[in-house]
Amino acid sequence: MLVDSHCHLDFPGLIEDLDGVVARARAAGVGRMVTICTKLSEFERVLAVAGRFDDITCSVGLHPHEAGSEAAVAPERLVRLAQHPKVVGIGETGLDFYYEHSPREAQARQFRSHIAAARRSGLPLIVHSRDADAEMTEILTEEMEKGAFGGVMHCFSSGPALARAALDLGLYLSLSGILTFKNADALREIARAAPLDRLLVETDAPYLAPAPLRGKQNEPAFVVHTAARLAALKGLSQAEVERATTANFERLFSKAVPVG
Repeated sequence: MLVDSHCHLDFPGLIEDLDGVVARARAAGVGRMVTICTKLSEFERVLAVAGRFDDITCSVGLHPHEAGSEAAVAPERLVRLAQHPKVVGIGETGLDFYYEHSPREAQARQFRSHIAAARRSGLPLIVHSRDADAEMTEILTEEMEKGAFGGVMHCFSSGPALARAALDLGLYLSLSGILTFKNADALREIARAAPLDRLLVETDAPYLAPAPLRGKQNEPAFVVHTAARLAALKGLSQAEVERATTANFERLFSKAVPVG
């Protein structure tokens, strides 16, 4: 079984064919999916998607792109919303200095609020980081010193220094279809060097369809291609990678593991 640890099933392109998307994922061997919240104003819609299927859970959080346009969120509110049985993670949250759709100060403030919620709830933090390696390392290090929290660097495509820092802090790295891109040699080196027991796989659907499906709309079924590339990099069978990444997911997202 594979797990798509990060997708956006409520986004246009997927929500219109949700039953078909889920059926194709199951047929491909994807046993669980986490659909990710990016706007608190749309949390109920994300929750409704997860509520339709036993094998889909969700997160609650505010994407850094929205940090300046939505009201500041207090950790207490995130913790309260995260009490729902379907909510298994806090985020996605973080820093994006590539697009800078929100002021950097607002992004950092919201990020720290999400970290506090992850710490208090015991749920993993789902971290988005782009073009902010130094600032991300600084905040994660500072916050970890205040009290431990678990988490994952989702759709990891940053440099080796941030990868090492995240792993040293006890976080996981999640690999998307970017791992299969022609120009992703640096990322493949990071994946090859990273401990297998700290890696997850994801699609970030509907974005970033992996090779050989570049140009198509991504969906959870396509995570098999990322897992296959990771297996080749590690010199392992795809079954070994499936078992390892699923075990890693269950360890980090323990609330997502079905009882019994």
